[in-house]
Amino acid sequence: MRGIRVGRPARSVRQVLAVAATAGALSACAGVGTPPAHLMPLPQETVALLGKKHMEAQAPIFIRIYKEESELEVWKMRDDGRFYHLKTFPICNWSGQLGPKLREGDRQSPEGFYTIAKEQMNPNSQYYLAFNLGYPNPFDKSNRRTGDALMVHGGCGSSGCYAMTDALMEELYALVREAFNGGQTVVHVHAFPFRMNSQNMVSHAKSEWQGFWRTLKEGYDYFELTRQVPTVAVCNRRYVVNVRMSSGDPTKIDPAAACPTFLRPAPSPFTPRPAGRYVRFITWFSTAGENATSPGRARVETRLSAEGTAAVAARNQGVGERASSHAYRAYGAAIKPTATICNSSRNAVSCRMYFACRPRSAAIPASRIAHRMTGSLN
Repeated sequence: MRGIRVGRPARSVRQVLAVAATAGALSACAGVGTPPAHLMPLPQETVALLGKKHMEAQAPIFIRIYKEESELEVWKMRDDGRFYHLKTFPICNWSGQLGPKLREGDRQSPEGFYTIAKEQMNPNSQYYLAFNLGYPNPFDKSNRRTGDALMVHGGCGSSGCYAMTDALMEELYALVREAFNGGQTVVHVHAFPFRMNSQNMVSHAKSEWQGFWRTLKEGYDYFELTRQVPTVAVCNRRYVVNVRMSSGDPTKIDPAAACPTFLRPAPSPFTPRPAGRYVRFITWFSTAGENATSPGRARVETRLSAEGTAAVAARNQGVGERASSHAYRAYGAAIKPTATICNSSRNAVSCRMYFACRPRSAAIPASRIAHRMTGSLN
């Protein structure tokens, strides 16, 4: 699987804490202005959900689209290398009928296996925010399908795109952005006509696209079995799912040429990780002069792995550690996390994260933000 990197458990704790801290840092530095839409932080509810589901905000992401149900699923990779469901967004609108896009102007929303690279993110879309699905992909081109600029975007109007509304697109854009910031190079998007279970396949058995959909179902079933994104090649003008070559990259072969000899790796079925003990954190943010242990301008609750927080505490006990600052560049100020200090006891973990908030406007006095976290095992 290309473009995916698995993070370490200790890194997971730091990154989830950092993203959770973003909301408080923004509130405490409210005087520096609201960031532009493409740099808005994740909603506090989403940050809390990530913590509850033991996910990193910057972990690899996978997206599945279902036309008939008008739903878009977001999946996040955990440190076992498997994807877990984060949330499902309602799609406000898509256009055309069930079936793939064939030509420019047919107003069909695409179906197939697509990929998004960082340069396909569009912060200046006329539909608020957008990312390009990558249509036409090698399969589409080899079948002489035409059209371009097929997007997932804001608003609720569609002429071949998937419209999400501005509010949901802002959140979805932030989730994809954070995955790119975490090092993912390619985000896979699988666009299906419907949830490809046996019942739906029977219901649509008379469709002219039944043969095409059977191939899409191979990708759907592979992910359902393994919670891993299958390698998809294109050759002989068709998709080939779950393949490997003894030498070379199967995704780089000539899509119009005859298929080479492929290896078919045995799928590794998904086994859910057992639930462990987790730490429930209550976080406060306060500016200089305020008591950092009292409720401040923001309060966030989340749950993180007890084992992971213990590892962070053991390594950082009494020692300041630099934290990544990329998540804090958006707010019209140099908001920089300067140190994180954690201490642990038998049943509790306490962390304090400091931020230096230096507004670019000389009219706004600089302040120092203290971020305190305490937690107990439950």
